[in-house]
Amino acid sequence: MGTTVLVIAAVLVGSSMQRITGMGFALVAAPFLVLLLGPVDGVIVVNVCGALTASIILLRVFRQVVWRRYGILAICAVIGIVPGSYVLQFVPAAWLEISIGVLVIAGLTISVNLGRVVLPDRTGFRVIAGMASGFMNTTAGVGGPAVSIYAIATGWPQRSFAATMQPYFLTIGLVSLASKFALGSADLPHLPVLVWVLIACACIVGLIVGDRLTTVIEPHVARRLLVIVAYLGSCATIVRGVLELLA
Repeated sequence: MGTTVLVIAAVLVGSSMQRITGMGFALVAAPFLVLLLGPVDGVIVVNVCGALTASIILLRVFRQVVWRRYGILAICAVIGIVPGSYVLQFVPAAWLEISIGVLVIAGLTISVNLGRVVLPDRTGFRVIAGMASGFMNTTAGVGGPAVSIYAIATGWPQRSFAATMQPYFLTIGLVSLASKFALGSADLPHLPVLVWVLIACACIVGLIVGDRLTTVIEPHVARRLLVIVAYLGSCATIVRGVLELLA
C-alpha cells in the first residue's frame, strides 16, 4: 500500500509539471518510479504515463502546436534512437548517464547565460536538438533537456514550446514502447488493475491541477521552472550513473 501511494504521488506531481512546463513528467517522476518499481517496470510506467499525459494535454493545446518544428524534431529524435541503441551495446550505461548529465548541465548553463542573445531558429539546430534528444532518451532516459536547450537558445515562446512538446513526447513514448515490446526487451508491468486505474486517475488529476496553475503562472516563471526541472533531471542522471558504478 505504501509503495502504491508513493507511485500515485510521483505520477500526480509529474503530470502537473508536464502541463506547466511542457516536459516535466519523465524528469520528475522517473527517478521515483524506477526506485519503487524497478528499472524495467518503472521505465515502462513512465513511458505509458508520459504518452497518456501528452495525448490528453494535446487535446487542450492543439491550436498552439507548431507542427513544422514538431515534424523535424520528432523525425530526427526517432533517427537519434538508432545510434543510441548501438552505443548502448559497447559503452556502459552508467558512463553514458554521467557524460550526458554533465553535457546537458553545461549546455543549459551556456543557454541561460546567453541573456538576451537569441540564436536564429535554423533547421540545423532543430536537427541537432532532435537527434540529441532521441539519443539521450535511449541511452539515459532523458530526452527533454536537449530540446529545452534548443528552446532557450532560440527564444521559443514558452506556451508554444510547451504545446509542441506534447505530440513530440507522445511520438517518442509510443516509439519507445513499440520498440521494447517488439524486441521483447520488456513487457507491460504486472500491476493490479486497481493500481493501473489509480495511476490513470493520478495522471488526470495532476493535469487538472497543472491546468489550473497555468492560468496563474506567468510564462517567464514557467520557463524558469523548465530550466530547474532540466537541471534536476540532469543531476539525477549523473547521480544514477555514479550509483551504478559504485554498486
